[in-house]
Amino acid sequence: MAKKIITINRMFGSGGRVLGKALAENLGIKFYDKELIDIASKEKQIPFDTFAKVDEKKANQWRFPIDHEIQIDKDMHFIPMNDILFGIQKEIILDLAQKEDCVIVGRCANHILSDKTLSIFIYAPFEQRVQNVIERTGREEKSAIKLVKKADKERRSYYEYFTDKKWMDMTQYQLCIDSSHFSQDQIIDIIKSCL
Repeated sequence: MAKKIITINRMFGSGGRVLGKALAENLGIKFYDKELIDIASKEKQIPFDTFAKVDEKKANQWRFPIDHEIQIDKDMHFIPMNDILFGIQKEIILDLAQKEDCVIVGRCANHILSDKTLSIFIYAPFEQRVQNVIERTGREEKSAIKLVKKADKERRSYYEYFTDKKWMDMTQYQLCIDSSHFSQDQIIDIIKSCL
């Protein structure tokens, strides 16, 4: 790897985002998650909220709202905003990988960068993830269960739609870690030793 690029896919509630941010700070490198939406928004002059609604979600085949002229191609075919955002983020991810060391969370970055990255998958048992969401958000257990299931389903659907690979296929990641068995510092040490 010419640059230190670490991509993290994660189950909802496993702490992958928090871990990625802490890892980037520990290594003194850039961190990208929702920051990619902000960059895409500024590049295309599309409101952040428009992109945030479709971030890491597969387009709904039954709903075709045309909110922006960028959603119509030259042959007058509708392009879902989800696909537009994925294309823009893909270009940004490829560009970042050329320019700087960084940690990128989600957005199929492990697939986009394939051999240019240390690819990590963070997971944890369902019950632990529900507890993490309750602690982080203050939700009731029933609401947290529903949120974890919905977010995992959206992430799986998004990943499989854009990559034609199975999100939970651990063979496509170089390192898979159950975050319920290690502290954040231990996981950071494991990742650093792999670099």
